[in-house]
Amino acid sequence: MTGSLALLDSASLYFRSFFALPDSMRAADGTQVNAVRGFADTIARILTDRRPARLVCCLDADWRPKFRTDLLPSYKAHRVAEETSSGPDVEEVPDTLTPQVPIILDVLEAFGFATAEAAGYEADDVIGALTHREKTDPVEVITGDRDLFQLVRTEPSPASVIYVGKGWAKAEVLGPAEIAERYALPRETAGPAYADMAALRGDPSDGLPGVAGIGEKTAAKLITQFGSLEGLLEASSAGDSRVPLKTRLRLSEAADYLAVAPTVVKVAVDAPVEQSRPDTVPATPADPERVAELAERWNLGNSIERLLKALPGAG
Repeated sequence: MTGSLALLDSASLYFRSFFALPDSMRAADGTQVNAVRGFADTIARILTDRRPARLVCCLDADWRPKFRTDLLPSYKAHRVAEETSSGPDVEEVPDTLTPQVPIILDVLEAFGFATAEAAGYEADDVIGALTHREKTDPVEVITGDRDLFQLVRTEPSPASVIYVGKGWAKAEVLGPAEIAERYALPRETAGPAYADMAALRGDPSDGLPGVAGIGEKTAAKLITQFGSLEGLLEASSAGDSRVPLKTRLRLSEAADYLAVAPTVVKVAVDAPVEQSRPDTVPATPADPERVAELAERWNLGNSIERLLKALPGAG
C-alpha cells in the first residue's frame, strides 16, 4: 500500500468502459454489463498498479448543477436529453448504460468501497472538496476528463491526476510539473492557472464559449504573464500596454462571460460531501455472499475475480 488516497471520477470511468468494451457482454436476462465489468476491471487495475490505502468512488448527484446553469445557461446544454419543467434536466446517455449504474453501485456496496456525492453538485466538485480536505496523504485523482487538472498541487499534500483519456494502458500521471510543461503554465500555480486558462479558452464539450479569438496557447501565455485571470482582466481594464489592443477588445466583449466563467469552471471545494462509509480500501469484501450473488446474476465472472484478487487481503 502506498498510503495514497485514490479519488475516482466514476461516471467518467464507466462511460469509457461502456464505449471501450463490446456490447455482447450481457447477463442471462440480456442486460448489457460491459460498463459494470469494465469499471470493476478499472478498480482492480488501480488497486494493483497504484496500491492506494484509501479509495472513494465519487458520483454525480447533479450532472448540471443549477448554480452553474443560472450563471451560464449554455453549460452542458447540448447534453440535455429532455427539458423538464420541474426537477433536473435528464442527461442524454445510451439506453443500455443507464440500467448498469445501479449494478455498479451494488457491486461497490458489496465489496465495501466508499462512495461519495454532494446534493446539487457534480462528481468534479466532490473530488475537489475531498482533495481540498486532505492534508496528509498524497491524492491521486483518476479521471478521463481534463477539467480536474486544476487540482494538481504540491502542498499541503501532493495531488496528481492519473489521466486515462486513452485508456488505462496509456494512463498518464500528471502533477504540477507535467501540467506546467504540457500547457506552458507556471509550475508553482499550475492547478489554478489551468482553471483560469480553461475559462479563457473555453470548452465546447461543456458549453463554455470562451473568449473569441483566444485559443489555448494564447490563453496560457496571458495567464502566465499576468499570474491569473483576475490579474489579466485588471491589467486590461487599466489599459496596460502589455495587453494588446485587440486582446483588450476581445476581453471587453466577453465581459459578461468572464464575470461568471471562474465560478462555472472551478470545482466547488466547499461542496457538502456525504460519504457512504470510511474510505479505507477493504482487505476483503464486506459481503462475500452478495458479491458472489451479483457475479452470478449479472455474469460478471472474470471481472469480479480480478477485483477480488486485487484486494489487499487476497491470497
